[in-house]
Amino acid sequence: MKKDRLALYEGMYILSATLSDDSRKKAFDKILDGITEKGGKIEKIHEQGRKKLCYEIAKKREGYYYVVYFNAPTCSITELWKEYHLHEDLIRFMTLRAETVLETLEFTPLKQAQ
Repeated sequence: MKKDRLALYEGMYILSATLSDDSRKKAFDKILDGITEKGGKIEKIHEQGRKKLCYEIAKKREGYYYVVYFNAPTCSITELWKEYHLHEDLIRFMTLRAETVLETLEFTPLKQAQ
């Protein structure tokens, strides 16, 4: 049997802003548990807090943002995505391959149109 290789990923998750603190923690822990159950290892978590969404998603205008860096087998990502689609408190998610783990997240403002 061929052994699947590990890769570094950056995942962004937006949870519903209507959740209580306890419910939000449980929902986020469910995401992290899914990663570790599939053979992944959490490297860094950046909690971005409550932010306004750019546009309404499922009648929601705000959400709690999290950015997670994790190592996982490449074959497990598809399985994680299937689980994310069933997660009712998860408004949006995105998983990208990363080259390094960022210790701090810094966003530069867009240049103004002239």
